[in-house]
Amino acid sequence: MAEIGFYHLSSISLDRSLPKLLERAWTRGHRIVVRAGSPERVEHLSTILWTYEEASFLPHGSMRDGNAATQPIWLTHRGENPNGASLLVVVDGVEAGDVASYARCADLFDGNDAGAVEAARARWRRARDAGHVLIYWQQTPSGWEQKS
Repeated sequence: MAEIGFYHLSSISLDRSLPKLLERAWTRGHRIVVRAGSPERVEHLSTILWTYEEASFLPHGSMRDGNAATQPIWLTHRGENPNGASLLVVVDGVEAGDVASYARCADLFDGNDAGAVEAARARWRRARDAGHVLIYWQQTPSGWEQKS
């Protein structure tokens, strides 16, 4: 079973939080798949990863770029793992039916959106019932605090 971290975004947006989380995972040697809700969201996230910080670079690609196997961070809206990632990051409320094929998963959701919170709770219950190891992370102004 996978370890799934639920990341409750409350004070810093996904566009600002995701690059930092990916940077941390990538520098620790993880290959990563980021699964978004649509092709348009994939393009938006790609733009964010190119522009989030002037002095930083996160190597990544998507279907538009090709060469999936060589990309350390792969952005997609499909249920795929073409770069052999051990970490799956889901955003936009995407349900990851293949989470068990990854060592870890990070589910990022908007804590300021009641619908997103309720959907995340439902995903938590399904993951718990499937036997996954679950960790809840609450965003604070200085970073993340593990709550369970």
